[in-house]
This record gives sequence, C-alpha cells and structure tokens, in this order.
Amino acid sequence: MNSTLIQMTLLMACGAGWRLLMPAGLAAEPTRIVLTTVVYYLLLPAMVLEVLWTADIGLQSLEYTLLGIGDIAFGLVCMGLLGTLLRFEAKRMGAVMLAAAFPNVTYLGLPVLEQTFGNWSRSVVIQMDLFAAAPFLFTVGIMLARHYGDEGEATHHSVLSSLNAPPFWAAAVAIILNQNHIPAPDWLMGVLQKLSVTVVPLMLFSLGLALNWRAITLRNVPYVIPVILIKMLMMPVFALFLAGYLTIDANHKAAAVLDLAMPSMVLGIVFCDRYRLDSALYAMTVTVTTALSLIALPFWHGIVAHYPW
Repeated sequence: MNSTLIQMTLLMACGAGWRLLMPAGLAAEPTRIVLTTVVYYLLLPAMVLEVLWTADIGLQSLEYTLLGIGDIAFGLVCMGLLGTLLRFEAKRMGAVMLAAAFPNVTYLGLPVLEQTFGNWSRSVVIQMDLFAAAPFLFTVGIMLARHYGDEGEATHHSVLSSLNAPPFWAAAVAIILNQNHIPAPDWLMGVLQKLSVTVVPLMLFSLGLALNWRAITLRNVPYVIPVILIKMLMMPVFALFLAGYLTIDANHKAAAVLDLAMPSMVLGIVFCDRYRLDSALYAMTVTVTTALSLIALPFWHGIVAHYPW
C-alpha cells in the first residue's frame, strides 16, 4: 500500500508542479479542464464499457449501490446535524456537506484500488461510482447545492438531466451487452484497453492540478475539522458496519469500503462555483483531506485487510 501511495503521490506532484511552473504558459485550471474533459467524454466511457461488458453484474451490483448510497447518506446526515448545531452559514454549510459526504471514488479510488487489489477492483470502483455515488451526487447532491446556494440567473435544469452523460450511456450499453451474453470482439477490446490505460495517470495528474495550497486559511479550519472527522473516520466505520451485512466476498467488501474512505471529491468545486457556495472552503477541504489520505488510506487498508467479515 505504501509503495502504491508513493507512486500516486509522485503523479499528483507532477500536476502540482505544473500549477507552479506553468510550462508553455499553460495555467493549471485550463489544463485540468481539458484533461478532465477528455477523460470524461472519451477515456472513462471506454474503461466503463471494457470493464462492465465482461463484469459479473447481478446481486452484488445492488449491494454496491446500497453500500455506497447508505454511507454517503450517513455522511450527509452527520454533517447536516453538526453544521446545524454549530450554526454554519448556508453557503459554507452546502460546501462542507458535499465535501464530507461524497468521496473521490474514481479519480483517486480507481488508481489506489487497482494498484492495491489488482485489475478486478476496477469493476468495484466503476459500479460504486455509476450505481451509487454519481447518481446520488447528481440528484440529492445538486438539490442540496441548490438549497444552500444561489443559482443566480442561470437556466434551471432538472437534476435528472445530469445523468445524461457519456459514462452513464457507456454503462447502459455495457450492461445490455453483458446481460445478453454478446461476446466482445478482440479488436474492439484492444482499442478499449489502450484507451483505458491512460485513465489512471491522467486522473492523478489532474488531481494534482486541482490541489491548491493557497486555499488553506486559518479562518476555514473550524469548518474543515468536522469534514475530516466525518470523511476519514466516521464514514469508513459506518461502511464497515454496512458491509458486514453484504453477501459479497471479503476481498470485494474490503475494496468497496476502502473506496468509500477516499478523500473529498474534486468535482464538488464545480457545484460550489455553479451554485455560489463557498468554493475556497471546498478547495481547502479537498487539498487537506487528500494530503491526510496518505496517512488514512494505509490505516484503513490495514483494517479492511484483516477485518473479520
């Protein structure tokens, strides 16, 4: 696990170095937007199609959904209660609820789990993301951002319209092909695999581009501490509890729980900007939780690897 995190850290450091040096005058934010757009519209759908086409999809997929949604909902409730008790103002409340509840299941979870458990864990990550985290984010997450934020003069869109996205379409096609037992042509699988191998390094490099140490300020520390407590302690513990009721084998339980122990998702900054939440606070939580994950993830890996399921 430590060797894996060293590799992940070095790739993220390349992105952080790009933010500082700006080679060829390319700033971090436009570079990140281009890279994540390519990943989101081409490379990730290719991986989704490759993995889910041949994956074992069935009862365990429903269990991943229940585990992911249950744990994220737990994080939302905990942060909501704590924020209400501490009387957080609305724009900060929305930011910390998104940061505390939604883990970086794909951009960091995919490389960490793949390097730690093997290629089979990609199926766990993709199902946790597409069947649980992403649908919950694009429905409940958006509703919360709207509630605590301000849409300004932006056009109102249905929350369900966010599910009309390339990874979801790729998943739908893959599930149809999988359930109808249609074999994958070798030439097509070769193309999908070549596209898929680029996802992990680009995701980690983009994550490094997104980390902004200048966003760390003392005034935001009281808001970040509850996020750290919920995200890196309470949610993994609750995921362990929920996973004990699942029928999947111990290795898949361990991978799913570790995926839910990831730090705050980077995508949340988009929702903070879109709905005028506290973007600086959210950026700080992403940076701090990602840094702390270098300590927390080996700890939780040791727990899940020896947990008496």
